[in-house]
Amino acid sequence: MSPRAEAPAPPSARVHRFTRAERWVHRGTAALMGVCVLTAAALYVPQLAVLVGRRELVVRIHEWAGLALPVPVLLGLASRAFRADLRFLNRFGPHDRVWLRAALRRDRRPASRPAGKFNAGQKIYAAWIAGAALVMLGTGLMMWFTHLTPLVWRTSATFVHDWLALTTGVVLAGHIGMALGDPEARRGLRTGTVSRAWAEREHRLWRP
Repeated sequence: MSPRAEAPAPPSARVHRFTRAERWVHRGTAALMGVCVLTAAALYVPQLAVLVGRRELVVRIHEWAGLALPVPVLLGLASRAFRADLRFLNRFGPHDRVWLRAALRRDRRPASRPAGKFNAGQKIYAAWIAGAALVMLGTGLMMWFTHLTPLVWRTSATFVHDWLALTTGVVLAGHIGMALGDPEARRGLRTGTVSRAWAEREHRLWRP
């Protein structure tokens, strides 16, 4: 992509997308999720486990990061803008089905992918990652406090936790890959504003 395409639009051509509170919710959640993923890798990949060492410390960091994972979202509920975004993310309309059909056909034309503030892919990702985080938290607590549940529950929790962790890593890699391919979307999360041209092209049903 040319430097001209990468340059941010002038202030008059930019629209507000995220408040400071919304951006900090994303950053806090991303940081805690990153700690969970990295410590999980250090616990389950033998080469990394040998390289990092101090397994007991890594386990404790993993446990507390996982326990804190919902905190940014819970704090974000104090923000009216964040609560409004949650409503947008939880609302699917006919245009979302059109977006998904275009995605399945690999039709990348913006006209074929109508979207409001969030597109259908972002809505599905948000719902999936929220559900996965809750399941990981629940199964992680069973593995942490072993005296509270019978052995068969702990065994099942370990199985679910491990495989869901692997799946989450793959999904997060896809999410990061999509973000790397869209500099303006990243700029929106970093500064809170996006170019009007990008908003009209990628989220033409959104009325900022």
